Amino acid sequence: MKRFYKSVTVAEDEAGWRVLLDGRSIKTPGGVPQRVPTRALAEALAQEWEAQGETIDASAFPLRDLTDYALDAIAGGREDAVAGLLPYAETDTLCYRADPDEPLHRRQIEIWEPVLTRAEERFSVRFSRVSGIVHKPQPPETLATLRTELEALGPFPLAALRMLASLSASLSIALLAIEPGADIPALWRAASLEEEWQAELWGRDAEAEDRRKERLEAFTLAARFASLACPA
Repeated sequence: MKRFYKSVTVAEDEAGWRVLLDGRSIKTPGGVPQRVPTRALAEALAQEWEAQGETIDASAFPLRDLTDYALDAIAGGREDAVAGLLPYAETDTLCYRADPDEPLHRRQIEIWEPVLTRAEERFSVRFSRVSGIVHKPQPPETLATLRTELEALGPFPLAALRMLASLSASLSIALLAIEPGADIPALWRAASLEEEWQAELWGRDAEAEDRRKERLEAFTLAARFASLACPA
């Protein structure tokens, strides 16, 4: 598709911030007016439009795609979004450790335990740890507290959480990643620990490295989206 607009601006109204193309506002694929909660996110969305050349590259709108997902898929179905996120707490990857006599267990304690402890302190919960792959239910009060935490969030952080939890297989990592000042490299190190361990043991494969790079970019994007959507 050829570029069909000349100017890109942002404007505020009573419902939020909008991107304007030649003075006209944008709608999501679902037909919802594309309004976002902060000027920072609106300006980042405008930059995606401004960066287009004569031909529009549909793959160059990652923030727009997350915005549309938040408005079309999450805003009208927040209960479903919360229900879809809770299983990442029930089977949080940080809770499943190798056997204590294995070298991997020491790496998990070094990298995972500080992250999980921080999540416990931040959200006033307790996670059950287990060695091996046998499922161990999390305390009901932990799941109830995390449900309440998720239910308090709007569609934009929930959209970010959906991507972050999927990439990390961990709700604790995902929730910490949307906190102000989150240490994203450290959280990604925890999320990718087992992949990195396997690469150290068996060598690095170019295709696997490319996939890991793509996942890191997606993780960083989702955390940035949550930060941009958070009012100062």
